[in-house]
Amino acid sequence: MIGTVFRSDDVPKEHRFEYWCELMHQAIAPSHMSSDFADDFWARQRLLELGSVLAWPTSYLPTEFRRTEKLVRQSDPEMYHVSLVLGGGLGFEHAGRAEAYGPSDLWVSDTSRPYEVHVPAGPGRQVLTGVGVDFPKALLPLPPARVRQLLGRRLSGREGVGALLTGFLTGLERQADTLQPSDAPRLGAVLIDLLSAWFAQVLEAEEALAPETRRRALASRVRAFIRQNLHDPELAPPVIAAAHHISLSYLHRIFQEETPGETVAAWIRAQRLEGARRDLADPNLDSAPVHTIATRWGLVRPSDFTRAFRSAYGVSPTEYRLRVQAEAAGELGESE
Repeated sequence: MIGTVFRSDDVPKEHRFEYWCELMHQAIAPSHMSSDFADDFWARQRLLELGSVLAWPTSYLPTEFRRTEKLVRQSDPEMYHVSLVLGGGLGFEHAGRAEAYGPSDLWVSDTSRPYEVHVPAGPGRQVLTGVGVDFPKALLPLPPARVRQLLGRRLSGREGVGALLTGFLTGLERQADTLQPSDAPRLGAVLIDLLSAWFAQVLEAEEALAPETRRRALASRVRAFIRQNLHDPELAPPVIAAAHHISLSYLHRIFQEETPGETVAAWIRAQRLEGARRDLADPNLDSAPVHTIATRWGLVRPSDFTRAFRSAYGVSPTEYRLRVQAEAAGELGESE
């Protein structure tokens, strides 16, 4: 597992909001925070330290944030901040712009400038959800003058590299319990590459990125495309290369540079088998035939699936499912 988790229910009711404010100031530049629900507050947050990058998936009751000129003068960590809104709505004022934000919207802010985050009138106790990212300005390979064009703008996380960034950030929360501390620096590097590619795409300035950053961002897009299309039995290296307007040889080269010794086809097969293994272990899918699960992951030939699964996990798909069911039944019996 990576990251530390805060649950307001673990803190005495009268201290919850104050405690959460202190936690927030470990993630973001200091600001004045206020909430109509401070006396009965609720929040959940995970702080993920990914090398020099801090990501923090969060859910909380409506809260307003105000970073003033005075606070900027007192403390400026020289960071850029990106917020992804997943649920609820917020207003954001920064760098001379004022915008309203909803699900799948993103904004960029600069800790060297004041900002205000507002809650729309009448949301009641509606929980707001999102992911914040904070990283040193020096890590972004774009001139500050170009980045200033993005500050305070409502940007989309629904298409292009923005959608890929959204998928990566939401995936961090889902996979945090299975990731290891040794994964954190690599994930931070991937996130910086994605952020750099997204900034550049929005600014139409990809030529300003270093070739290595462009290559790693392309590799991330390719892997995301593969994950989204694992169900398609026709998914193959020529299809992937064509979808990204690159040659087949270049596709193989970027894979070799990212994961030496692993081919594109082998990675696809491993992702499909892992997806099928998770489904076979899911008690909610116990009634689904093995061949149905395999087909869902693009593995349409039962004999090929069984052979590949046995090679990867040492047992057949049916044997694996029975073993998981037996272990679950044993644990249930012990708890009774």
